[in-house]
Amino acid sequence: MSLEIRNLHARIASNGTEILKGLDLVVEKGKVHAIMGPNGSGKSTLSKLIGGHPDYEITEGEILLDGVSVIGMEPDVRSRAGLFLAMQYPMEIPGVSNANFIRAALQARLPEGEELEATDYYANLYSKMDGLEMDRKFTARSVNEGFSGGEKKRNEILQMLMLAPKYCILDETDSGLDIDALRIVAAGVNSYRSPEVGMLVITHYQRLLDYIVPDIVHVLVNGRIVRHGGKELALELEERGYDFIREETAA
Repeated sequence: MSLEIRNLHARIASNGTEILKGLDLVVEKGKVHAIMGPNGSGKSTLSKLIGGHPDYEITEGEILLDGVSVIGMEPDVRSRAGLFLAMQYPMEIPGVSNANFIRAALQARLPEGEELEATDYYANLYSKMDGLEMDRKFTARSVNEGFSGGEKKRNEILQMLMLAPKYCILDETDSGLDIDALRIVAAGVNSYRSPEVGMLVITHYQRLLDYIVPDIVHVLVNGRIVRHGGKELALELEERGYDFIREETAA
């Protein structure tokens, strides 16, 4: 079973600018894949397309979740089917507490008429928060409102741990994090690694991959994946930059 992307072509819906130009990728359960690439290569566009963002339009290709196409599914349906997107810039939701937000998402996954048991829910929530070194006062605060960058990213990982998706897309989870916050967020991600979960980590920098060690690294340039390798490829990119990849692609 896998998250499979076949020959994906996509453009910005508002102006028709093509971003992805025939991207192929398979993220298997039990594996952590990393995507690296220069600015403007299409990394965040890919994550948003998987999540169902309306600003982007697929013109060709498929996105398959365990063999079922998600194209045309609303984002909440994709989520209930097992996809999770940790956003580069998490949104603030004033007036909705963290505890109620996550509880509503879990309630929506239950059969009609079945209620989430409050005691078990809060025990699970507090356990996950403790692991992420989050003060329990955050349960009463509005989602991401007034949070620091590190707090927002921890909150994203808390949501991931509570929702227990089959496939996790982490879009530049390391952006804006200091060393301590990076360590905590990475530990939360690593705690969820299992043979039943596939992960796609999108990042600019090797430093995240020192903490979340990938099984496979892909390099995305100009809308296509142009190179694959092990974790050593990320180290090579850190040392040499992307110019040598561009030169190889152009040759």
